[in-house]
Amino acid sequence: MRGYAMKKIGETGWVEKDVPKCGPLDAICRPIALAPCTSDIHTVYEGAVGERTDMILGHEAVGEIVEVGELVKDFKVGDKVLVPAITPDWGALESQRGFSMHSGGCLGGWKFSNFKDGVFAEFFHVNEADANLALLPEGIDPAEATMLSDMVPTGFHGAELAEVTYGEDVLVIGIGPVGLMSVKGAALKGAGRILAVGTRPNCVALAKEYGATDIISYKNGPIDKQVMELTKGKGVDKVIIAGGDVDTFVEAVKSVKPGGIISNVNYLGSGDFVKIPREAWGVGMGHIRIVGGLMPAGRMRTERLANLMVTGRLNVSGMLTHKFEGLDSVAEALELMRNKPSDLIKPVITIKY
Repeated sequence: MRGYAMKKIGETGWVEKDVPKCGPLDAICRPIALAPCTSDIHTVYEGAVGERTDMILGHEAVGEIVEVGELVKDFKVGDKVLVPAITPDWGALESQRGFSMHSGGCLGGWKFSNFKDGVFAEFFHVNEADANLALLPEGIDPAEATMLSDMVPTGFHGAELAEVTYGEDVLVIGIGPVGLMSVKGAALKGAGRILAVGTRPNCVALAKEYGATDIISYKNGPIDKQVMELTKGKGVDKVIIAGGDVDTFVEAVKSVKPGGIISNVNYLGSGDFVKIPREAWGVGMGHIRIVGGLMPAGRMRTERLANLMVTGRLNVSGMLTHKFEGLDSVAEALELMRNKPSDLIKPVITIKY
């Protein structure tokens, strides 16, 4: 089979591999919709997870099952399925501790294009199909459903980690696709004022649609100073970091109230240390929590997130700014994520058979 792979750090290309083998609990799928991610760019061009050789990329997909293992009970050949980016081993001790995304070790649930071949191929493997897959609901566009693989669950997890609750002031740093979903997640959890940091006109417009009440441009000066001006020196209750780098934490800490929470769902692709300003952090005693987390997954969570789309409470269509057809267009779509033209939010690829 053909797949689009990281050949080595800084280089991508097509490779030929055997079709993956299906274990008794597993499924083999072929993609019907795919979406490249900035994480793929960090992995390939920054070497963020180390060297990989001929590893097929991609972790956002909707698929059609072509084979199931003999112990799979709830799925069959021909089913169209939502494929989460994170596919844990549910029997692992880490899963039993409540951290399935780290099954087998830190980030161990993130298998696609990390520990095993990803979804940018003619066929891909999903472990523990009954626990990790979910049926594509009727009436949901597969292209839009790719956002349920990573963008929606990761963005919403930012609001979960921040423990956003009714009426709180929330700052979302970065309004790419993950940040946009953090804005929506915070709004659904009852946030009062939502300050969103970004400059691209299409992202700003969509952030407002999703619930942002204020837009901050990092081009107009330090984020924390603008936050303090907007909040009359009080700061915000919660901060969600969905963009930026290791320096972004400085402005986050300076923006949040004592006792607040800073959650990070941004893939930090480079830098040796996260920077925390000592004095603004209350010289270590400000009761300001900083927590970062990889998105949870699993069938039940995926079904619940899909239900938000089914009921009309979540509309992701505005995020799909660039649309392609056919597996061969993966390279072009991935290059868009690398170059990030000003009108890009998210590219998506549909595949017909």
